[in-house]
Amino acid sequence: MTAHTRRSRFASIATIMVASLALVGCSSGSTTAEGEPDTSLTVGLLATPGNLDYTTTAGAAIPQALLYNVYEGLVKLNNDGTIIPLLAKSWTISDDGLVYDFLLHDGVTFSDGSPFTAESVKFSLERVKDNWTANGPAYLDPIASIEAVSDTEARITLSKPSNSWLFNMSGPVGTMFTESALADLATAPVGTGPYTVSSFKTGDSLVLAANAEYWGEVPYMTDVTLRYFTDATAQTNALLSGDINLISGISQFQLVDQFKSNTDFQVLEGASTGEVTLSMNNASDAFSDVRVRQAVMYAIDRQAVMDTANSGYGLLIGSMVPPTDPWYDESLADLYPYDPDRATELLAEAGVSDLTVAFKIPNLPYAVAGAQVVKDQLAKVGITADVTALEFPAVWLDDVFSSHDYDMSLIMHSEPRDVNAFAAPTYYAGYDSPAVMAKFAEADAADATTYIELMKEATTTMAEEAAADWLYLQPAISLADADLLGVPKNTPSLALDLSTIAR
Repeated sequence: MTAHTRRSRFASIATIMVASLALVGCSSGSTTAEGEPDTSLTVGLLATPGNLDYTTTAGAAIPQALLYNVYEGLVKLNNDGTIIPLLAKSWTISDDGLVYDFLLHDGVTFSDGSPFTAESVKFSLERVKDNWTANGPAYLDPIASIEAVSDTEARITLSKPSNSWLFNMSGPVGTMFTESALADLATAPVGTGPYTVSSFKTGDSLVLAANAEYWGEVPYMTDVTLRYFTDATAQTNALLSGDINLISGISQFQLVDQFKSNTDFQVLEGASTGEVTLSMNNASDAFSDVRVRQAVMYAIDRQAVMDTANSGYGLLIGSMVPPTDPWYDESLADLYPYDPDRATELLAEAGVSDLTVAFKIPNLPYAVAGAQVVKDQLAKVGITADVTALEFPAVWLDDVFSSHDYDMSLIMHSEPRDVNAFAAPTYYAGYDSPAVMAKFAEADAADATTYIELMKEATTTMAEEAAADWLYLQPAISLADADLLGVPKNTPSLALDLSTIAR
């Protein structure tokens, strides 16, 4: 099959530098007081990592900061969502789709000086099965064996053809680690990426410095600070005052318009994979009956939730599939129209009245705003939602995600193509359908056309059975200083790739 060759970043960096020169002198903050190019960047974010170990801590906050910046894998997702080479220079695939031969870049080292070789590939990927408890270890289940053919040649053999495993390798599970740095993953990550971690203050900031020994093109921004805010208003005020330079993924969209007419800033609107989900614990007494879950679906006016939480920004989707996935079905957005009368009928059929549910949400703006709408609408059909806002990520992850101690929640699922994980019976949603899981397995091993058809069938069944109420797709809207270039517009992966940003 056709081999893939890694695209050099020389051309893109050159383009950025030329455009950057045109902006010097007409945009504030593009040079230092000494007249040198300003290569520092401060990014304002909301979801703060509780630690820096995404092998054992779930959620998007850690890979957002570290994936592609500190850590790298054999492949990555480009900003348009295509798989491109990274630590692998190229690869070939056997005709039966089982054997992948990766040619690795030579002379790559981890930031602690230890070498990256095919043995690193073998060590890192074999470790996922037994040592990962978060961020999709099952994504690598198709791997049967890993062989270090030489220092720069790694052979991965699958137990059966898989349409998804290489895509999944672009995420956290594909991360390359050095054995010498495993003891301090939570505080001192060591990777092969363009940045290293200088400092980390939980709930406050994460400071990255350009990796002077980086094997690839050194990024334009040499010093990057990720500052974590407790609310979006403080975040946008910091951008207006010049304390930060970029907000990646604004969460309160009523704050966007003030930047559209301000020439000191730019508003970037792109595509996201963030499904804002009203989770119902299918394993709880409250929602084990599909009719009760379907009643919730009819009871919720998803447009009203989106209008309140997002000022109307977003897309009604009806399933855990964004339009960027080939098995997206736009008709599912209309599967459960707002119909409180039908909701009341279904509750009566299920013999349910005066239902009270534990509605545990993260203390994030969109969740707090959306939960109030959901609470009010459920009350109209006789369901009392007892709302508790939990500190995110630590408490929410412990109570809801890990302990499954909840009836309902409201959370954005950001990981790309994560519907298979959501359907697993051990996942926090508690959805248990052997038929759907079998369909996903059949799809993964099928030819490309059948893969799409079977994925559409499985995801449609999940929507019909009200595994959750996928309220809407979060848009990707970033706010930035006008002189910043190369800011990622889309969010096809969990990573905020800082390597492309310049002035």
